Amino acid sequence: MSETLINNPFIDLLGVQIEHWDDGYVRARLNLQADHQNRSGVVHGGILTTLLDHVGSFSGLYCTTPGHARFCVTLSLTCNFVGQSKSGSIVAAGRRTAGGRNIYFAQSGILDLAGSVLATGTSVHRYRKGSENPQGVPVNLSDPTLSS
Repeated sequence: MSETLINNPFIDLLGVQIEHWDDGYVRARLNLQADHQNRSGVVHGGILTTLLDHVGSFSGLYCTTPGHARFCVTLSLTCNFVGQSKSGSIVAAGRRTAGGRNIYFAQSGILDLAGSVLATGTSVHRYRKGSENPQGVPVNLSDPTLSS
């Protein structure tokens, strides 16, 4: 995994852990807790949507320079909910599929540990200024509001 700064307060709050990250691909895991469930006792669609957005965006944010990071905004996100999970862990993966200098496209999916598909997504992201380059931009590690 890159030495890149990963700080992302909302994702940290949920308990998401990045397992693998390199150029064009990211995989993250979430150990489901009761707080991740909806009223029916299954993982909330908002959690799945957040994970699809997270791995879709991070698939294009790998940074080659320690102490630097890359940033983007999500322009579009399509979510398809195709399964349910009540407990255990789920794994989300995102792959950058195409793009140009400022915009990139990604596909993402979420599986439970038995391999059942819970959700799929496609997304479009725009790099923030300076993040078009794989070297990213220098970051202030003491800035608590920094997120990527």
